[in-house]
Amino acid sequence: MKRGGKKPKSVVKGAPSGFMLSILIHVGAFALAGALVVFNVVNKEEKKFVPPKPVERPKMKLKKPKVKVKKDSKPRSSERIVTKVQRANMPEIFLPEMSGIGDGVGTGGGFAGFDLMPDLSSVSIFGAGQTIGNDFVGTFYDFKRDRSGNVIAMDELAMADALGKFVKRGWKPSALSRYYQSPKKLYSTTICVPLVPSTLAPFAFDEPDTIAVQWAVHYTGKLVCYRDIKFRFWGHGDDILIVGVDGKIVLDASWQAANGNDPYQSRTIAGKWVSSAAKNRQWYLGNQLAWGGDWIELKAGVPLQMDVVLGEQPGGNFCAMLLVEEEGVEYETNPQNQPLFPIFRTAPTTHDTADAIMEHLVEGEADVFGGPVFQDYEPSTNTVVKVEPETQVEEVVEEEEPAMRLWTLKDGKSFEAEFISKIGDKAVFRSASGKQVKIPYNTISQADHDYITLSDPPEFDVEIVKSADPYHVVLASYELDRGHLPPRIQDWTFGAKVSQKGLGDYPHELKLEYYAIGHQYLDPNKYRIIAHDSATFTPSKENKGSFKFESERPARTFDYNWVEQRRGLKYNESLVLLTDSRGKIIAHRSTAKWLWDNLDELRKRDVWNYINKDCERVYPTGPVQNSNLY
Repeated sequence: MKRGGKKPKSVVKGAPSGFMLSILIHVGAFALAGALVVFNVVNKEEKKFVPPKPVERPKMKLKKPKVKVKKDSKPRSSERIVTKVQRANMPEIFLPEMSGIGDGVGTGGGFAGFDLMPDLSSVSIFGAGQTIGNDFVGTFYDFKRDRSGNVIAMDELAMADALGKFVKRGWKPSALSRYYQSPKKLYSTTICVPLVPSTLAPFAFDEPDTIAVQWAVHYTGKLVCYRDIKFRFWGHGDDILIVGVDGKIVLDASWQAANGNDPYQSRTIAGKWVSSAAKNRQWYLGNQLAWGGDWIELKAGVPLQMDVVLGEQPGGNFCAMLLVEEEGVEYETNPQNQPLFPIFRTAPTTHDTADAIMEHLVEGEADVFGGPVFQDYEPSTNTVVKVEPETQVEEVVEEEEPAMRLWTLKDGKSFEAEFISKIGDKAVFRSASGKQVKIPYNTISQADHDYITLSDPPEFDVEIVKSADPYHVVLASYELDRGHLPPRIQDWTFGAKVSQKGLGDYPHELKLEYYAIGHQYLDPNKYRIIAHDSATFTPSKENKGSFKFESERPARTFDYNWVEQRRGLKYNESLVLLTDSRGKIIAHRSTAKWLWDNLDELRKRDVWNYINKDCERVYPTGPVQNSNLY
């Protein structure tokens, strides 16, 4: 080997064989893993799902559930599109644009209100907003509008034709589905609407913007009696009153003038039905002669379907009175020397129902309280029944405080004496022996401090708060016919105000309360409670002992001149009370002495009750018979 030469490269033994071995091991591992994956996937794909055999299930007939409406149920709000009308060319006629008004209902007397919350307990001659279970359900239709509320062409003859098809097709609501239907239902235990302006029906069904022409109400329910009975209906309708029982017409008492004239074809609606009554059309009901119906036999407890349709065509007067004649019964005679028949009813007459009817009923035309009651159990009484509201106003009983009482000082000592007054920083007492004693006021216990401030309140002034919107005149027809004064409505806001006189700390809760009273135009000696409300507050430095509140719910008065008689209500009296936490009245103001003198009786009455000057509940006075009715 020569010096300085390059060292030859050496070969590492075993390198190629180790590298190849590593590769083979990895390839084998991947192959095995792939085989496992393929194996598992294949196994999963091979699993087949076998569905179970179908099982035949028994079929059940489902009945539609019956839902009872509770007292505190609230109707859903709805948007309604109603007729647009042109304003009449006369002063103070109120015809508002009808473009989607909200729900509203009257505060009493069955008169609906603009934008007022529904009062489910109110009773009108068309029914109440609350069902009692055995009443007839009333649905209001306006034939001047389609189901969406859009105005459509309509006249009296077309309306008669539509109702004729409805009756002919078995009283099915689908036959009237083309026409506007009010979302509000009314529940009535009687069909007795004396002569009134046709405006009252749309108002009762919360449709105050509907001009009162070409409308109808369909009542449906079960006719049943707790005993076997044979009877027939008598009635008169201006313009439409038709009754069907078990699918058959039993009475058509629709309008026909005394001379036989029927310009609106009202009597074509029931088809060829002819009255078989022997004394047919010999005496007046409302403003026209009464029709008699076919005899009906009911077996005890066996109900039959009953439908009634009543309606108005040209507007103006409206009447729909349904009376009952039971076979074999002798009746008193009315002023026309004809039988005084009772009204049809499915429950004993309540005082509220009697009020709604008698306010408009000519005395002697119908018996409001007598006759059979068409229900499936025997009534305990056939006389008037007062239905008390669920929430009663708690009667306040004022108790005289004892003159002598036990007083406690902050140091624990006590003494018996009569409190006289507080003078400066001293409390003045009279002992049992008659001696007056002055004790520093700040030495008396906190409980006795409270007693003294309650016993010796500061003076308060109370005031009556009231305001009224201008009269709104609504039309009972497109024209003011026969010289009648059309119905006028007026919304009143009532409240009360109190203010403390002088300085003084009185940190106790007080209740401020008011009553608003109206009287009938027909009888100024009959009064009606048109509003009653209360609120509480505590005098403080912040409010300086002053407080004022107004009811959120306006009260509505309604009046009209019909056949030379002024009807409705006029506001005239108020009473305001300020009561402490013990229930003791410490201040009041009254526009009529008889309200204050009879406060105990007044507190027993509800809003819209009729009362006399003794605050006893009475019935309203109805109109007198007038030859101009006919």
